[in-house]
Order: sequence, then structure tokens, then C-alpha cells
Amino acid sequence: MRIFFICGVLLNHTTTSSLTRMVDKNGWPYMTLISTHLMLHFTRMGFMFMTGLVLTLSYYNRNAWPTFFKKRFAGSGWPYLLWNFLLLFAMMLFSDPHLANLSVFSQTYWDAIIHGDRFYLYYILITLQLYVIFPLIVKLFKTVNHHRLILVSSFFIQMMLMFLIKYWVSRIDRSHWLWWFNNYGDNVFTYQFYFIFGAYTMLHYQEVSAWIQKHIKAIALITIGLGLGTIPYFLWYNESVLGLSEGQSVSPHQPYMLVYDTMMIILVFWLGRKYAYWRQHGIWQWAETLIKNGALISFGIYLDQELGLNILDRALMLIKAPDWAFFWALPISYLFVIGVSFIVAWFCYKVPPFGILIGRPQWHILKKNRQVAHRRQLKNETIK
Repeated sequence: MRIFFICGVLLNHTTTSSLTRMVDKNGWPYMTLISTHLMLHFTRMGFMFMTGLVLTLSYYNRNAWPTFFKKRFAGSGWPYLLWNFLLLFAMMLFSDPHLANLSVFSQTYWDAIIHGDRFYLYYILITLQLYVIFPLIVKLFKTVNHHRLILVSSFFIQMMLMFLIKYWVSRIDRSHWLWWFNNYGDNVFTYQFYFIFGAYTMLHYQEVSAWIQKHIKAIALITIGLGLGTIPYFLWYNESVLGLSEGQSVSPHQPYMLVYDTMMIILVFWLGRKYAYWRQHGIWQWAETLIKNGALISFGIYLDQELGLNILDRALMLIKAPDWAFFWALPISYLFVIGVSFIVAWFCYKVPPFGILIGRPQWHILKKNRQVAHRRQLKNETIK
């Protein structure tokens, strides 16, 4: 599931890079790409679901919250701080000399940290917020015996939020609002259902798996229909009927998208179960290794994706070509971004101390190396 979602995220962002290079906003290359943009927005919600599921799997029965906070905040917090700093520093060197001023750099860095609005790092800020309230989610599931009631109520609240955001919040002046409410995309409660859904799925894993397997044909057909339906939803309903801006039209925070995202998550969950079956009953070794390694560093791929995307943006800026050329070059651009993101993340995973950049610090390796060096030193001194 991690592989599926991270590849979707990179495709979504690579598509955005191609769109920015197109001149004719009414031409078929631009309209084709932008009209399918909503179809890929399930990936964000998929990661929220996975976060709720994995946290519940790991910590539901531990009740060691000081240890939880220490480990989780360090695991996500350090990469968040470091990548914001490193990418801003790269901006200073290559594109924005104003950041060379210490006060400007410090203020820009602080704004990036508290707002999470740069380099696609908003997901990390939301995750850090989730860590704060996760003990309350666990308490909720342990207190209320009817877990299905929690799930249904959460979905209803989420649907009301989506209606509120699309038909009221996005259309009024919010400049005087507190940032946390004005920028609702960075507010953890905007995604509450997906975290609850992940927790519920983990707590009722066999029941959920059996239900999905029983209804998979209907689930697949509905999901495909909803996915294709995002095209007229964007072109006809959002732009023609409601007259929304392009940004509002492709927003993931819409009632329709809640239903589509939920169904897509269920379908990807089924695919994950199928992969587990294939792996136990024989699969190509190279495919298993690739998926295993990709899943292992998926968080790192998400964190370092800005590097590949930025190189791609600069390369596309140097190319003088018609819009259709950028459209047909999208697969090459996509493979390039995936390749760069994977290589950087894999390097960080393998080479100490860079693992801290992807939430996988190699303190044990560094400690072992120091111990080996110390033993060698003692041996040499003894020989002397």
C-alpha cells in the first residue's frame, strides 16, 4: 500500500510540473492532464489511513505514551526540521539570493516550520499533530464498545466538514482567521475520518478483510466509476455549474472526493492483501525485493521528492517545446522523479548518519563502528 500511495503522490506532483510548463490553458494537453488531476488525490488520504493503521498496530496495547511521544516526534520531527532547512538552503544557493540574509532566512525557516507550507512537507506537520491526539483516539476506541458507531459517526462528521469547506469556507474572506483554521489543509481534524478508519481497520482486521473480499467486484466497479467520474465532476460541475476556480475545482476537500478516496483506499487495501497472498505463493524475487525496499524507504521518498521535482522543473524550463511534447514526455519525467527520489532515499538509508533524514537513524551502526574501532585500538596497543 505504501508503494502504491507514494507512486501516486509522485505522479500527482510530476503532473503539476508538466502543467506549469504548458502555455495554452485551453488546449487538449493541458485540459487532459488537469481534468484527471482529481483522480490522483486519493493518495494523500491513503497515507492518512496508513498512518492511523500503523500507529494502532504498534501502540494500541502499549500505553507507554512518554516512549511513544519521544520515538514518534524524533522519527518525524528531525526529518521535518532538517529537510526544511536543507531545501531552503538550496533555494538560497540556486534561486533566491535574498535568503542569504540571516534574518530573512531565519524568518522564512520559522514560517516553513510552523506552517508546513513548503516542499510538500505539510503531511509531516499533520502527522506531528496526530501524535498529540492519538492517545485520545485510543481512549475513544477503548471506551466506546461499538466501534462501528465511531466509524460511521466519524464519516458523517467528515462529510459535513467537506460540505462546509467546499460550499462555505472556500468562498468567504478568511484573511482575519487564525492560521490553523484558515489553512484547513494543514489541520489534523480535516482528516480525522481517515485516521479513525485506519485504526478501525487494524482493530477489526479479519472482519474488514472478509467483508472486502466478499464485495470486491462491486467495490472495484464503484471505485473505477467514481475515478472516471472525477473528470466530469471537475470539468462540468465544479467549473461550469459552480464556477469555481481551478484550484478550488481540484481540491481534495470535497464531498465527492471523500467517497472516492474511501473506496480507493479499500481497493488498494485489497490489492495489498492480494500481494501478500502472491508473495506467499511464489512471486518474482526481483519484484518482491523492489517492493520491499521501496516500502522500507517510502517515507524517505516522500521527504526527498522535492529534489527530483526541482531538477525536473529546471530541466523543463530549459526546453522550448509545444504543450503536446510535455504531455507525451510525462512518463519520462515521472520515471526520472521516481528514480532520483528512490536513489536519494536509499543512500540515506544505507549510509550513516544520513538515515536521520528519512526517519531511520543508524545510531546502532555508528555505535557498533565505534565499538569496533575501540577494540582495534586496544588490540593495537596490546600488540605494541
